[in-house]
Order: sequence, then structure tokens, then C-alpha cells
Amino acid sequence: MPYHLLTGATGLLGTYLLRDGLAAGRQMAVVVRPSAMESPRQRVESIMARWERELGYALPRPPVLVGNIGQPDLGLDRDALDWIAQHCVSVIHNAASLSFVADERTGEPYRSNVEGTRHVLELCRKTGIRGFHHVSTAYVCGLRSGRVLESELEVGQQPGNDYEKTKVEAEKMVRRADFLDRPTIYRPAIIIGDSATGYSTTFHGFYTPLKIGQALVDQFQLDTIDGEPLIAALGLTGRERKNFVPVDWVSRLITYLHGRPEHHGGTYHLALPERVPVAVCREVIERALREYAGKNRGKGAKNPELAEMQETFVEQMGAYRAYWRDDPEFDTTNTARAAPHLVACDVGFATLLRTAQFALEANFGWPRPQPVRPEFDVEEHLRGVLPIELGPNGAGGLRVALQVNGPGGGQWTLAVNDCGPVSARPGLADDPDAILYLNSKTFRRCVLGQIDLRRAAGLGLLTSETGDMAPERLLAVLSAVARSAGGD
Repeated sequence: MPYHLLTGATGLLGTYLLRDGLAAGRQMAVVVRPSAMESPRQRVESIMARWERELGYALPRPPVLVGNIGQPDLGLDRDALDWIAQHCVSVIHNAASLSFVADERTGEPYRSNVEGTRHVLELCRKTGIRGFHHVSTAYVCGLRSGRVLESELEVGQQPGNDYEKTKVEAEKMVRRADFLDRPTIYRPAIIIGDSATGYSTTFHGFYTPLKIGQALVDQFQLDTIDGEPLIAALGLTGRERKNFVPVDWVSRLITYLHGRPEHHGGTYHLALPERVPVAVCREVIERALREYAGKNRGKGAKNPELAEMQETFVEQMGAYRAYWRDDPEFDTTNTARAAPHLVACDVGFATLLRTAQFALEANFGWPRPQPVRPEFDVEEHLRGVLPIELGPNGAGGLRVALQVNGPGGGQWTLAVNDCGPVSARPGLADDPDAILYLNSKTFRRCVLGQIDLRRAAGLGLLTSETGDMAPERLLAVLSAVARSAGGD
């Protein structure tokens, strides 16, 4: 079964692309690096657990490859590269650094946006992947005004910051890669939180003055903030316009276009015709901070000098001052032609207020949520029964695909000989001899002997596609991998 390899799966847009790709029935695989608190599999499990709470049903878990786009071959070993070569037909390259100013210590944003893209492209060349979907940004246009066409990239524009400069360079590399089919380029405008819930895990851009405002409310115990003199201190009139796009809308568009080969090879501005005036952003932030102060501070206790507040605000805005310049008009001809039913999205006061309220209630993502630990991890159980490896399956005559949805689930292909299953490999093989589907709760009950496999199948908790394989033998295979191991 063909897989689509996603980078940046743990970032805000990446979590939505993973959800929407799986919901569309696509086989997704992810490259993820460990964090200080979680392994790559645990990071993905936490993401999937959140979506299951919101959606109310179990989802499949993608194969997780432990890697880092900042390293050659993404830090993957030969077996992992072979797995990609055998399973993956396209890459959705979404990973990026959002740093506006170059950091000599970390090398960002050049390390991720330029070198990372170079490494992903080289991975495609080595593994024979020809389908490439690149998440760029509408702001490759730099400090331009007027109408910016989807067909334009370099027209002598001046970049507004290092982030924009690196995204131009990355897009140029993608376009020069002659070992790909024509790459598909997605250029979102300014991504904000979910249009319905305000949910976000990233708090840059629009959120920066809100975060500074929260700090001012806390520092001076204010009950309100007048944003007009603050934006005036940045040299803004309030008439400047910004193109905000909700993350869920961006993901729906990318997922739709990714699934339609007839639209591949194009460049798509994921932007809206109506831009939001900075004055409206100011009103949103003022309203959100009034509500925050009412819940947390009560009446103002101090009366700071305006000049002091302006100085603090301007200093902390730092690199984001240029960000609030007037946005150009982004041409969306290609997007409207390819996905006319998805181009409409209303972003105004109400949507922005939801995003601001969420950010304040979530304290801008701090402290970080505790990792989600599933009650039962199917892969840990399988490792007590069978060797699991990215390399070729053992010398089995048949291949049985096993998909376990829900907490601690995953996808594997079992190699089976006359004695039963002999090894497992992550991912579902193309044209397996049989496929088994169940959720992790049912799998755990089978392991604990709380339910008979035949009864589970009779209750619809276990479904299968047997092909030429006898149903009795298929149940015997599942029984073998669900047997108790190591005290389960």
C-alpha cells in the first residue's frame, strides 16, 4: 500500500495534515525526532490521542521513522531508507523553522529551511520518490506591494526577514530538482489557530502583541490596554491589512490538492481575498485582554506612564515590527480553479477573538501538556512475541497486514510460514495475502483472554480481508501474535 511521507508532523499544520490525510484514507508515514520529554512514537501518540478525543473515534497510527531533517539522509539508517524506497510514493515536506532572525548558535532558520529541504530532496533522489509536495509561504514575495502572482518567485524583491529569505531559497531548490515529477508548491498566508476552536500550538506573528499585552497586564495590574498609541509607536496607522488563514482551512486545501494528481505540479496561494486591517487586530487584542484582566487581575492597581508602556512594547516586538506591514494582494487563480468549493473562509473579528482567547487560556502553550501514555502499547507487546524490524521480513511464505487503530496501535506486515508468524515489519505491504483490522482495546482484550477471537469477529470487533488465505489460518496468525508475552 503506497505511503506518503510527512515531515513536520508534530508542528501545528503538520498535526492537521496528519489527521486529514488519515481521515481521507491515505497511508501516512512520519519522520519525527525525539523531544526532551517524549520519544518520536510517544509524540505521535499524544497527537493522535488529542484528535481521537475531539473526533470521538479511533484512528490508525502511522509508521514513525526516527529522524531529523537537519541531518543528511534525515539521520535514517539503511533499513529505514530501504523502507521508504519500498513503501513511499510522495513526500509532503512541511517541516520548517519560523525564526525571523538568524541565530548563529542554532543555525536557524537556515538549518531547517535550506539545509533541511536539501536533505529531504536528496532523500527523494536516493529512494526514487518522484512526488513532492512542498509547503512554502506566500511571503516569499518579500517586501512587495500590489498583486503577487502564483507564477512568480524571484522578481528582484527584498526579503522582509531571514525566514522569508530561506523560504525563497528552499523553493528554488525544489524547482531545480530534475529527479522529481513537477513539484506541487503550497504557499499559505499567515497561519493562525483553528477556525472553530482557536486551537494552536504555535504562537508567533498575530500572537506576539497579544503575548506582550498579557505581560503588561500582569506587570502593571491593568484592567484594560489601549492599543492605539502602541501600534502608533510601531509606525502603523491601523489601516495596514494582514492575510490570516486558519490552520484547519489550510490543511483541508493541501489534503484535497495532494489527493488529486490532475492538480499536481501547480503553485497555490492559500490566501483569502479579504485581508484584516491592523485596527481590527488591535480591537481583538484589546477585547481579549480585557476579558483576561477581568478573570485574573480585577481593577487596575497601577497607572504606568504611556511612554514607559510604548517603550516596553516596541522593544519586545523586536523582529516582528516589519511583520505588520501592509500585505500585498495574493493571486489565488490556481487555487480557485482547482478547489472552488474550498476557497471560502471567513476570518474576521469573531475568528480572531477565538484564537486570542484560546492563546490566553492556554497561556501560550506553557506549561507543555503531559505526554500521553497509552494503557496498552501493541508494538511493545509484539516485540515480546516477534522481531520487529525495518529491514526485509523474515523468510515467510505469506504476508498478513495488521492494522490496529486507537491508543497504542499501529500498522505492521507479518511474515508467516507454515509454523506461523515469524517477524513483523512496520507498515502495510502492497498486495498482502490478507488484512486484519481491529482496535487496540479489542487487541488488549484478546491478549488478556477476555474475549475469544472468533467471538470478536462475530461481534464485528475484528474484520478481515482474507484473499486466498483460509479464515481459520488467519485467526490462528492473530492468535499467535496476541498470545501473552512477558507477563501481559
